[in-house]
Amino acid sequence: MFIVILTYKVPLEEIEAHLENHITYLKEQYKAGNFLASGRKVPRSGGVILAKTAEKSELELILQQDPFKQNNLADYELIEFSPSMTCKELDFLIEH
Repeated sequence: MFIVILTYKVPLEEIEAHLENHITYLKEQYKAGNFLASGRKVPRSGGVILAKTAEKSELELILQQDPFKQNNLADYELIEFSPSMTCKELDFLIEH
């Protein structure tokens, strides 16, 4: 499992110009089962994605499809972690 932290490198006007395509990309990744949650950082300086992929290399390939990545609008930090405890609703995240 990974936490992906996006940090915008350009003004919000440029982000807004690509936002609709980014949202379409996110929806595709949810449908494929790769993403579990996502949203904007507060204040709005980027975003966060909770990704459930087995391998970092797989996630890197998936992120290459993001319009924000393709247009060099954000930096991406990948943090891998293995959940060992969750609330009941998220028990499926625990790796056995």
